[in-house]
Amino acid sequence: MVQINHVAITISVVLNIILSSFLYHFAVNEESTGPEIIFFERTDENKIELDRDDTVRLATFNIKTFGVTKMGKPEVISELVEIFDRYDLVSVQEIKDINQEVPYRFLDELKNGSSQNWEMLLSERSGQQEDDIGGQEQYAVYYRNTAVHPVNDSKLHNDTLLDEFYREPFLTEFTVLTKNGEISNLTFLMLSIHTSPGVTVDELQSLSNLTMTFPESKKLVILGDMNADCNYASLNELDALSIRKSNFTWVVPDDADTTFSSTRCAYDRIILDEQISSSYTGWWGIDREMSNSSVSDHFPVWFELLRPSSSFN
Repeated sequence: MVQINHVAITISVVLNIILSSFLYHFAVNEESTGPEIIFFERTDENKIELDRDDTVRLATFNIKTFGVTKMGKPEVISELVEIFDRYDLVSVQEIKDINQEVPYRFLDELKNGSSQNWEMLLSERSGQQEDDIGGQEQYAVYYRNTAVHPVNDSKLHNDTLLDEFYREPFLTEFTVLTKNGEISNLTFLMLSIHTSPGVTVDELQSLSNLTMTFPESKKLVILGDMNADCNYASLNELDALSIRKSNFTWVVPDDADTTFSSTRCAYDRIILDEQISSSYTGWWGIDREMSNSSVSDHFPVWFELLRPSSSFN
């Protein structure tokens, strides 16, 4: 009997050690009965979930083939509005409407279906080189103007000289607003990207090279459907990238599943440079509150930045 107790105690201790060694933990979102999962990846002293008013929540979302057909499905659009309303900024990939009307129609739906003040930055059609025309699509960044404020011009990366990207990254820059709606000293440059599955690793290395062209003072947020897993990018190939060896934080781990399918792939990623990491709260998530694959074959993936407490002087 004593031996059994000792064995039980030993097993209990081992299990506790294993559990406490996780780099992040999982918790169900208390505000919802749905299956959204929240991840935490900071040390214990930072393990306090902040009030939403103290943070800005940014997401990346590949809305599969977002065009006229999907826009014509009221139940899908209604669900998308509900999803977007959980965030302060959403970077959208795979907008496919040659007339470029869908992004504006969806913005109207957001404004009509939400109590928040939504605005949008829209890219030109990516795939601007002659050999990339077959993959053309647009990026859109929808944002609440009470949370962030755009600065400088948004634009596609000029890929004319090197032609390294099938779909050029979309560059947007934002300043985070304080809770009182004032301009703060936290400004970040966001690179949204949708890599081509056939050349994912090459494009990720080109993305890494692109980050080196910005001034060191720039705070970089890189996000999008990077296809950075499974058949398109092995762990060894990812680890060989310079962006994995430098001072960047890969928020979404390699064993995550960001797809609404039977596969388990971490295609959608968020990468933060050292300059912005100090404002990262450590909270991020994969938003699984989606009814079916007619909405998308990807889940939104999000993270939080801490709002500065005072305005920029």
